[in-house]
Amino acid sequence: MAEDENGKVPKLPPDARLGSLDERLDRLRQEEAKRTAKPQPDASYQAGQLVLSNLIGAPAGGFVIGFVLDKWLGTQPWLLLIMLFLGFVGGFMNVMRISKSPTGNRPGGKQ
Repeated sequence: MAEDENGKVPKLPPDARLGSLDERLDRLRQEEAKRTAKPQPDASYQAGQLVLSNLIGAPAGGFVIGFVLDKWLGTQPWLLLIMLFLGFVGGFMNVMRISKSPTGNRPGGKQ
């Protein structure tokens, strides 16, 4: 750019076309953000998924751990039954803990 006699770049008046372009770009970005936004699942739906995963995952984990320990130690079926029972107990305890908290505040900091 050309400098004036003071060594400074002179300020040019803002171009109306650039302002109009900025406004249109902002509007289009907002419309695109609305169009591509993913809806957030309901808090009750998330709580239900958490309860279901605890009721299935805890006993399944107990089963797998008990099965492996039984194979390793040769104590068929006792450790499997004990760990399966502990899995059910742990799953139900987690469900009780989840049901006592308000729907919007999930354990673990997720909302």
